[in-house]
Amino acid sequence: MTGSGERVALGVLALIAAALVVWLAMPVGVGLLVGTLTAFALEPFQQRLAARWHRPELAAAACVAAATLLFTVALGGLGYLLVTRGVVLARAGQDAFAPGGQARETAERLGQHLGIPKLDPATVMTRIGEVAGEVAKRAAEIAGTLASVSANLLLGLFFAVMAMHFILRHWRATAARLEAVLPLDPRHTRALLEDFRHVGRAVLLGTVLTGLAQGTLAGLGYWITGVPQPAFFGALTAVASLFPAVGTLLIWVPAGAYLILTGHFTAGVIELAWGALVVVGVSDYLIRPRLVGDPEDMPALLTFVALFGGVEVMGLPGLIVGPVLMSLALAALRIYETEAARLRQSPSA
Repeated sequence: MTGSGERVALGVLALIAAALVVWLAMPVGVGLLVGTLTAFALEPFQQRLAARWHRPELAAAACVAAATLLFTVALGGLGYLLVTRGVVLARAGQDAFAPGGQARETAERLGQHLGIPKLDPATVMTRIGEVAGEVAKRAAEIAGTLASVSANLLLGLFFAVMAMHFILRHWRATAARLEAVLPLDPRHTRALLEDFRHVGRAVLLGTVLTGLAQGTLAGLGYWITGVPQPAFFGALTAVASLFPAVGTLLIWVPAGAYLILTGHFTAGVIELAWGALVVVGVSDYLIRPRLVGDPEDMPALLTFVALFGGVEVMGLPGLIVGPVLMSLALAALRIYETEAARLRQSPSA
């Protein structure tokens, strides 16, 4: 076999091997990706600890343990609030919309005051009460569903922890090996890996930590304005922050409208102002920039394409995977543009 033929054969073999690795990793791919991106976010802390302790491996283990504990507490806390407080709220809603309940009487007065034709407030309230009761009855089913999902979450968490530790300990060696193996100029490979590292860290911090911050701030606003079960709605706001475009508006806008319609006009206005100025304004203009830094701008159109397309193709993990893949695609196109311009200027090259 000639030298060129052997190189082609080795290239094909390498592609097959890479495809096999990707295929085998797909069932736990989300955990591996989240762990990798978390390691990128933890890297500055790991470097500081390593410089202070002079033990890089111990610093990596400490960062992984702290991140795992925080992730478990945050996820468990959200699940607990959504299930337990949600059941309490559903039962309270069932009582409030029952005959003689305060919410039923308020809604009936509102319907009569508005004079909406063909509106039977009693029928509407009875139906709302039935829905609330159905939610309460299905609490056990919801808890069972969460329990069945927990096994997959634990498996994903295990691989995320493994990926975190590996990346914190061996990222530079892995990047150097990729620069040597990939059929690209090493500087192009280095640029792609750096873009992946930078954008992945920004997406993870901007999505997860900002969402938790928005949920906390929103819960504080619900407590101040007297929204029932503020902890539940704060947790729900944190989850809603994952949805592109509308996000937290899905929760605090109806909460403010509810307060206004039930006669608490001042509290409702304060809730709407708190949501716009604190939940959205402080999070988007103070918290998120400090967490994410100053990443290279992605056009708004492509950002929404990455978010909605990622969710459509991959479900909820697409909120993280979509922007990362879009950023890598844009980085590859920038490298091609730069290289094409260089070749046009130097035809002999």
